[in-house]
Amino acid sequence: MSGTERVLDELGYYLLAGAGGTGPASLMDEARQGEELGFGTAFISERWNIKEASSLVGAACAVTSRMQIATAATNHNTRHPLITASWATTMHRLSGGRFTLGLGRGVAAMYKAFGVPSVTTAQLEDFAQVMRKLWHGEVIFNHDGPIGKYQVLFLDPDFREDIRLGLVAFGPQTLALGGRMFDDVILHTYFTPETLQRCVKTVKDAAELAGRDPDSVRVWSCFATVGDHLPEEVRLKKTVARLATYLQGYGDLLVNTNQWDPAVLQRFREDPVVTSIPGGIDAKATADQIEHIATLIPEEWLEPSATGSAQQCVDRIRKEFAYGADALIMHGSTPDELEPVVKAYRAVPAGA
Repeated sequence: MSGTERVLDELGYYLLAGAGGTGPASLMDEARQGEELGFGTAFISERWNIKEASSLVGAACAVTSRMQIATAATNHNTRHPLITASWATTMHRLSGGRFTLGLGRGVAAMYKAFGVPSVTTAQLEDFAQVMRKLWHGEVIFNHDGPIGKYQVLFLDPDFREDIRLGLVAFGPQTLALGGRMFDDVILHTYFTPETLQRCVKTVKDAAELAGRDPDSVRVWSCFATVGDHLPEEVRLKKTVARLATYLQGYGDLLVNTNQWDPAVLQRFREDPVVTSIPGGIDAKATADQIEHIATLIPEEWLEPSATGSAQQCVDRIRKEFAYGADALIMHGSTPDELEPVVKAYRAVPAGA
């Protein structure tokens, strides 16, 4: 990015998109490249393999100087509250105020199998309140709330840290919580335009009811961006296989949210190719398997994404802003893969 080019604060991307690409060592180059392209925020999604969030955040903050670094998401109940609070404060100071702690619920079925309690909306709200108190030097005695009982919680009475909190939200209760208490609300990929508009309204209305400025809560459209400059096999993995993995993990929620046909989801789940894949389709399926799975997913389910030429991608991305998104994550691709789209986005200003 040249010194005269605008920082694209309204655009973000994921580091180690999807299952983690070539491994965590590639994160540093991806962070540098994204900052050079002008992205405003780099997001980090936690997976329990080679994508442990605190390690990746530290690396990303260390090799960048301007870009926001945000988790989207980690989970509040996999670390002690003091560990998370001190991690966030460390990253906040290390980065010069560029860190956002983004929280989410995780995949309920996986949590249950691993013996991790399910995350509730009440816990997320309680946790956010505790974090803000700790970051502002409060000593919390005899906390007894949804996140648990603690005789005492404190970090440093001199702290006055204004650290952004993000929330990955799906359902109406979580969206409303985002509007009441969080700074960023990150939506899910493959939300239809109607779903996006409904989500934005829920967040903004909740913010207003809570006495907050609705414009102070930034709603991110998480938008699969996969241009046709990429090979077809790669495109299928980043679109079909990614959506199929979501259908594996929480298909009912996604289908109900978008008001899609549940019979299509049932056929997908019963398909012998789908049932034969030992894990997430985006990580484990072969190219032939993904081609077959493409026949199971309707085109309309894949439509809420940026595909085609770089300019076609930009045209579709612009529509997300018209539907009400404050910001947009170019999801599922690396900075190298996104460079033609970003250049096309810069070439024609919004409204031109």
